[in-house]
This record gives sequence, C-alpha cells and structure tokens, in this order.
Amino acid sequence: MPAELQSSSEGQTMILTLRNPEHRNALDPVMYAAGIEALGVAERSADIRSVIITGADGIFCAGSSLDRLLANRQQHPDVQAQSIEGLHHWIETIRTYPKPVIAAVEGPAAGAGFSLALACDMIVAARNAVFVMAYSNVALSPDGGASWSLVHGLSRQMAAEILMCGDRLGAERLHALGLVNRLAEAGGALDAALTLAQQLNARAPNALASIKELINDAPHATLTQHLNHERDHFVKNLHHPNAGAGIQAFLDKRVPRHE
Repeated sequence: MPAELQSSSEGQTMILTLRNPEHRNALDPVMYAAGIEALGVAERSADIRSVIITGADGIFCAGSSLDRLLANRQQHPDVQAQSIEGLHHWIETIRTYPKPVIAAVEGPAAGAGFSLALACDMIVAARNAVFVMAYSNVALSPDGGASWSLVHGLSRQMAAEILMCGDRLGAERLHALGLVNRLAEAGGALDAALTLAQQLNARAPNALASIKELINDAPHATLTQHLNHERDHFVKNLHHPNAGAGIQAFLDKRVPRHE
C-alpha cells in the first residue's frame, strides 16, 4: 500500500492521518504535497476551524524512510534537497496556517515525525508515546525545523542533548519540559485532541489567527515593535463582529457564537 495522507472531518475539525503501513507511517513527498493541499482547502472553508495531524494504527510517524534515503545517496544531492524543500514547505505552511493545528501522537514520533509534531501549535500525546530525534543515530543532522523548534522551546543545553544524543524521550518528560500540552491514556490521544479542538473551535477564528501570528512574530521583534503589533491586532479584532458578540455574551453571562 503506497504512503498517503488521509483526510476526514469531525465537526469543525479536519483530521489528517499519516498512513504508510510498510514503513511505520514514514513521511514522503506525496504526504508533503497532500498536507499542503489539505491545509489550503481547510483555510478556505469557514466550516473548518482547526486541524489535527495524527498517525494510523497507533503509530504517529517513524520519520523518513531509511531505504529512500539510501537510494537518494546514489542520486545527485539536488534530489534530497528538493525532497527536504517539500517537507519544509509543509512545515512552514503549518506554522503560518491561521487556524490551530494539533498533533495527536500515539506510539513513536521519530526524526521528521518529531519535527512535524513540533511544528504544530499544540501536542497531545499518549502517556506511552515515545519521541526521538533519531538523526544523530544514523550520522545525520536534523530537518523539518527540529533544531529551530527545540531552541525556541527549550534551553540551548536541553536542545543540544535531545538533538545530539538521540535518546528516546517519553511523553511525560516532554510534558514536564513544556513541549507536550496534554497527556492521554494509550489509545486516547486523538479523542483528547478532538476535545481540545472543540474548545478552540468555540472561540473567535479571527482572534486565534491573530494570536498565532503574534506568537510567530514575537521572537523576531523588539518589544516596541511587538507592542505595536499587539495594538494593531487588538484594534482590528475589537472592531470585528465577533468582539461585539463576545463582549455582550460575557456581560449577559451566556455562551457566544462566533462567525
């Protein structure tokens, strides 16, 4: 069975499922392209307010196929470079996508699979999930934004340990480090992610889009620049119909309904 990215929906949430049974849901260029296309479709749909990325059959993602990497060693270096560009385009699309993206992780998330989870806005993981930056174990350096995500999320020393040592890390340790948002019992990561998505779906989409943009911009801005960005987003959102509905609903002690 060829690798594929399956798309389904649950209420206002799109679920993207990595499926590559012969290689433990390893990523490939077909998945990258499908992921970018699916997010484009979801962005244009007012019916979709959040996205969950998960893996089939109790496995999140084993990273990249080592067989494919070995084959690419016999090709011109541009072949592998173009493949990584496809992955990186998907990672950037997730990062800049204006709606919340949640990783629901069961089993292993290795190499680029770990990178993919880190690219999401939040991670829900089963307690028995295992994360590993496996690159150094096979004499490689990271891709998929792994080094960027870890350096921005952890101390330099902890990022170095995770990337250089290639140790297996349990979900509970990553939860303690602040990389995993919520833990679930084995087999329950997707349900827990859907519960989180439903909470987000009830909030104003324009406000969540602004929050994600501000989070993305914060590391690159001075305090003065960022204060200006916050001002502009606040004013824009205050004059959006959702703010009027939200403020009035709060005053009336009822649940608002946002566009």
